[in-house]
Amino acid sequence: MLHFETSWQAKGYRHIAGLDEAGRGPLAGPVVAAAVILPPGKRYPGIIDSKKLRPQDRDRGYDLICEHAIDYGIAVVSQEEIDTLNILVASRKAMESAVQKLSSAPDLLLIDGIVPLETDIPQQCIKKGDQRSQSVAAASILAKVTRDRIMEAYHREYPPYNFMQNKGYGTREHRDALQARGPCPIHRLSFRGVKELLAPDRPNPRPDLFPRGKTT
Repeated sequence: MLHFETSWQAKGYRHIAGLDEAGRGPLAGPVVAAAVILPPGKRYPGIIDSKKLRPQDRDRGYDLICEHAIDYGIAVVSQEEIDTLNILVASRKAMESAVQKLSSAPDLLLIDGIVPLETDIPQQCIKKGDQRSQSVAAASILAKVTRDRIMEAYHREYPPYNFMQNKGYGTREHRDALQARGPCPIHRLSFRGVKELLAPDRPNPRPDLFPRGKTT
């Protein structure tokens, strides 16, 4: 988990930021990205791919990262921006914004995935980076926990969709609620599984962004 970090540190890079995002696939809610700079050479057991952790272990990892990181930044891109930009552009925007929120300028970025960012900072894209780099795994935990907490707060506003449990992903229960009630204001109206439900006999939750009949 420290291979990429130590390899770049041997070349003189010191402030290495791992980047990851959470929330590309859900039908509702924002996409969240995080950038994390950890102390060089220090291994933190339990800082692994957030998807492999239980919720309580992610919460503990979140607190550990916030306490020990040299710096971290978290950025949120709303469902409205996702619908306007598309999810891939919105995810990149979230990552770029997370880097900008760092108070310590990184000299290298380790990015989960295969799509580079538009930045002058040197970067390396790592396929399945959250499983192969501690810095990227730390970013995945901050992004996932932050987004889960956002969706839990939305659950209190829109309880019929059970965002507390599904976090906006397209579970059977969530899709059944969508069929019965139609989308709410935090649904991604450009996503398959949601846009088909903007029928003339249903209220449009965001008419200014999506006039009837003009979903993308």
